[in-house]
Amino acid sequence: MTQEIKDALSKILPFVETPAQYTGGEPNCIVKNHDDVDVTVALAFPDAYTVGISHLGLQILYSILNAREDVAAERVYAPFPDMAAKLHEGRIPLYSLETFTPLSSFNIIGFSLQYEMCLTNVLLMLDLAGIPLLSELRGPDHPLIIAGGPCAANPEPMSGFIDLFIIGDGEQAVEKLVDEYKAAKAANAGDRRAMLVHLAKTVPGAYAPSLYDVEYNDDGTVHSVTPNAEGIPDRIQAAVVPDINAHPLPTSPVVPLVEAVHDRITLEAIRGCTHGCRFCQAGMIKRPFRARDPLTLLDTARECYKATGYNEISLTALSISDYPQLYPLLHGLSDYFTPLHVNISLPSLRVNKELQQLPAILNRVRKAGLTVAPEAATESLRMRINKNITDEDLLKGMLEAFKAGWETVKLYFMIGLPGETDDDIDAISKVAKKISRLRKQVGKAPARVNVSAAPFVPKAHTPFQWEAMLPLEKLIRRQKRLRSDIKGKNVWLKAHRVERSYLEAVFARGDRRLGMAIFEAYRRGCIFDAWEEHFNMETWKKVLADCAIDADFYACRERPDNEVLPWDHISMGVTREFLLRERHLSQKDQPTPDCRQGACHACGMQKICADSAKQE
Repeated sequence: MTQEIKDALSKILPFVETPAQYTGGEPNCIVKNHDDVDVTVALAFPDAYTVGISHLGLQILYSILNAREDVAAERVYAPFPDMAAKLHEGRIPLYSLETFTPLSSFNIIGFSLQYEMCLTNVLLMLDLAGIPLLSELRGPDHPLIIAGGPCAANPEPMSGFIDLFIIGDGEQAVEKLVDEYKAAKAANAGDRRAMLVHLAKTVPGAYAPSLYDVEYNDDGTVHSVTPNAEGIPDRIQAAVVPDINAHPLPTSPVVPLVEAVHDRITLEAIRGCTHGCRFCQAGMIKRPFRARDPLTLLDTARECYKATGYNEISLTALSISDYPQLYPLLHGLSDYFTPLHVNISLPSLRVNKELQQLPAILNRVRKAGLTVAPEAATESLRMRINKNITDEDLLKGMLEAFKAGWETVKLYFMIGLPGETDDDIDAISKVAKKISRLRKQVGKAPARVNVSAAPFVPKAHTPFQWEAMLPLEKLIRRQKRLRSDIKGKNVWLKAHRVERSYLEAVFARGDRRLGMAIFEAYRRGCIFDAWEEHFNMETWKKVLADCAIDADFYACRERPDNEVLPWDHISMGVTREFLLRERHLSQKDQPTPDCRQGACHACGMQKICADSAKQE
């Protein structure tokens, strides 16, 4: 079959855009003989190659699995519509890039669910692979379909399509999954349900939706989620890796053959965050705070450079300025890589008093632009969302950055936050213009300020999971108000598509009944919805109407404290009690300080946090 696929591809690749993304053979890819291993795994990224090839999480799992002699792990990305059409027309099954093996021949297919608007791409890939879309229609000869990633924090909308979710950190869980899969297959050959029960009992963070029944109240809310098999947990605990230093980053990442979204070495410096921004899902579900050893990061960077030749290194974290040894790490990276003309870049920086000292440190990194995320433009709204920064911190930090040579600043804001007023919207343009003019104090022309304004989307496992998203028409009005305020040659606005954010909220807080809408949307051609040129809101509106789904029920409804939420049977570590306490403090505009700078707030992660601190 492998040679047949290669022969068929030679006939269609000349007629698709950027054919090199479908040919495999990239530097550092790992090719194994399937006859020499016990388990084959296809790591599937439901977005374009140019996006997925840069994703560090997939590269980590690829490295961990292929380090085992009993596993062959290969990659597959969602083909663009032109390639998908050619595969369908030629009856060519979707295949892995390493060996051109049809996906249906793998033992396990693991999807990385990073964004709600990529969910229909999962169905596209399963369909092109010739695998039944619904898990209930799969038999013993079909691959086990698993999924993880941020969207697995609320797995319910995809529960009809995924056999097994892995909730939380994947490093240890994926190895345990392979071990238990081998054991389950030997003991339960031909019995798919028995295999799922075994995996649900033995694999950290494992959740098999078919083993749980959901009942609803008359008003459409969830009444209960209960197991329908013996011995599986009532509540699934997310897998957590206490010591990320025990799981090294890959030193030979696969290098794409075409230009990717991020052509660079990516180093995860920190996992987790304790600032407690009440809208931030990643800051809640990735706890506790864990930092990698700086010497190890330096060694990894050097090895990655030798294996890739990239001319940029990016340090990633939810808040990189919290890295305990940021200054010596940047110096060490700069000393080694500056003579090699390799740039060092940082993600969005937290705006606090530390930002006033950072520009001096940042002299050693690329000055393409400084990115900070105030999220809200008034101090009162920032206190509500627990973004503990002041206007003084922001302005002093920006002034120091301009003194250090920065010319461009990108500011991230949200609109539609709980408690937001028109004054909060108007303050965004005022703050942006003030920052632009601030550069004149150092004898330079006004800075270019790029403002990004994204609609607030309530997410599961956050203090704002109960809050309502603003209705579409109100968000559109606020976006127009902001756009009319931001006019001038030095301040520019990039506004997110409100309709896409609205759908994101629907699926972020959805339940199992949304599966029919995902299925029908795919059937009607909704794929690559994260891409502006492919997104079609009118089709989605018709789908939701035809499926009798009230989208506002999911996105725009404030939920009472005592409502059973669709994801309440999933524990990400942070307790419901803590989240409710934070919600109530938000309603009083009261902030909660970072627990790393003071007392523990009993969020639910105390023991794991203490264990992680010991590892540091």
